[in-house]
Amino acid sequence: MWRRLFDDAMRRFVRSGALEVTYADGTQGRYGAAAVDPVRVHLHDPALPRKLLLHPELAIGEAYVDQRLTVAQDDLAGLIALGMRNRVEGNDPALMRIAHALTAPAQRLLERNHLFRARRNVAHHYDLAGRLYDLFLDEDRQYSCAYFRDPEMTLEAAQEAKKHHVARKLCLRPGDRVLDIGCGWGGMALTLARDYGAEVVGVTLSEEQHAIATARVAEAGLQDRIEIRLQDYRKTKGPFDRIVSVGMFEHLGAAHFREYFAHIRDNLTADGVALIHTIGYAGRPMATSSWMRKYIFPGGYLANLSEIGAAIDQEDLILCDVESLRLHYSETLQHWRRRFTRNATEVARLYDDRFVRMWRFYLESMQLSFQIGRLLVYQFQLSRDFGAVPITRDYLYRNPA
Repeated sequence: MWRRLFDDAMRRFVRSGALEVTYADGTQGRYGAAAVDPVRVHLHDPALPRKLLLHPELAIGEAYVDQRLTVAQDDLAGLIALGMRNRVEGNDPALMRIAHALTAPAQRLLERNHLFRARRNVAHHYDLAGRLYDLFLDEDRQYSCAYFRDPEMTLEAAQEAKKHHVARKLCLRPGDRVLDIGCGWGGMALTLARDYGAEVVGVTLSEEQHAIATARVAEAGLQDRIEIRLQDYRKTKGPFDRIVSVGMFEHLGAAHFREYFAHIRDNLTADGVALIHTIGYAGRPMATSSWMRKYIFPGGYLANLSEIGAAIDQEDLILCDVESLRLHYSETLQHWRRRFTRNATEVARLYDDRFVRMWRFYLESMQLSFQIGRLLVYQFQLSRDFGAVPITRDYLYRNPA
């Protein structure tokens, strides 16, 4: 029965491109355009048609990682792109649409990141071997969307440009006290203190990040201007002239949006400025990838503009500016994916081949989600005062670094 249901669903789903499936019993099915060279997959597990129908995102990721699903020429990107294009075109089978409709509201209720869970979720991803991140990030370990003013920029240059773009939006003054929520390995804090004269308190829940960021601050001789705390942002008290958060909001869970913006409002000075840089979703609210939440970012939730905007308004903050960085993360992830692939042998020595496949699936699917899916990056500039920032954007583009 499940094989027949899967076959019917694929005939309705694959309208853009073509897919050829070899089933566990050796029989084949071809779906989509007749004149197009298909993506060829082999389902080695007879239970996969049922799992792919009921839990497609989780099942395809697990099956690829466990090698119960293989792709001819290992064309993982081709398979993911085929699925995304047909989803964006609205070709989802009925069972998939029903599953998403049921999962989205449940996810909002279940993803409550209290203090213990938040620390555990962060450790799951950011307390991996430090050497892993050296193998695909830039030298400053910026693990968020870069800013490509020029498409030919190197990853290092684009990440440096991102930090200065953020700094300009903060309208920093020498001596400003800055809270860096989710400070990572300390790169933003170092830039704001060294290049703009800020005094920075950086907070992270990752023991690995805390140790490295603290060592980097000492090496730079900036202990008098930067303090790195192993602390939940909810335990950090102001006031602060500026608050910055890059790549942390995605980890909150929808249940904590208002709590987050209330904390920003309560800890920002009357004329203070905050800049929130986060992944968002362009479209109606829906559940984020179950595979990604289980294996890569537990507790994560990617909101759309209306959800984030409503939380900002409800906490009485002024949205001074919002910018949509649409394809910058796709470019960033391409750089990461290529570096990861070049260093896959060393990654396997750190962990194993299964880990390599898991992270390859993560990087490939994320890069394509920003290229042809519905993911993008938002930068929200917030204040409690209408006059806290200039009334035009001209100041952002004078002598860019």
